[in-house]
Amino acid sequence: MNYSEKEVMKLLSDERRQREAFAMVVRQYSEPLYWKIRRIVLTHDDANDVLQNTFMKAWNNLGDFQQKSKISTWLYRIAINEALDFVRRQKTKVSADEDLSVANRLMADDYFDGDEAQAMLQEAVARLPEVQRMVFNMRYFDEMKYSEISRILGTSEGALKASYHIAVQKISDFFHKHD
Repeated sequence: MNYSEKEVMKLLSDERRQREAFAMVVRQYSEPLYWKIRRIVLTHDDANDVLQNTFMKAWNNLGDFQQKSKISTWLYRIAINEALDFVRRQKTKVSADEDLSVANRLMADDYFDGDEAQAMLQEAVARLPEVQRMVFNMRYFDEMKYSEISRILGTSEGALKASYHIAVQKISDFFHKHD
């Protein structure tokens, strides 16, 4: 059963029901957060690890949540930051001779159910600068409105629209080069 944001916020504020309420939050947001994270870190196992870290961080910082934004916005922000931190840490661990092709890694992932074109799209998206990649993922895959992306990333809608447009152009260029 899904609860409204207001109902969840009220339950989270009640210390006696906080664990129960947080369990509801985990059930309600696990799948959408998983897919947001997965588009950033790409592999199933890494996405699961980052998702777990996201919920641990949310639980540990529940007292700091001031309820000025929706719980979903707060969780998405934590998830995106955790995923980006994970990617940054991974980049420092990768050796120069390792195959870095996102498409090759995805095709080898048992949990990837896409085809070669989808793997190539993920390759193109992975090559985008961080902000453009985030905006493209949220707008294209998650079909989020610019106003919601703005709240999550703390960026103006105009800047987000420009980033999305540039990202689409770079992805298009990538596919033209690989025809």
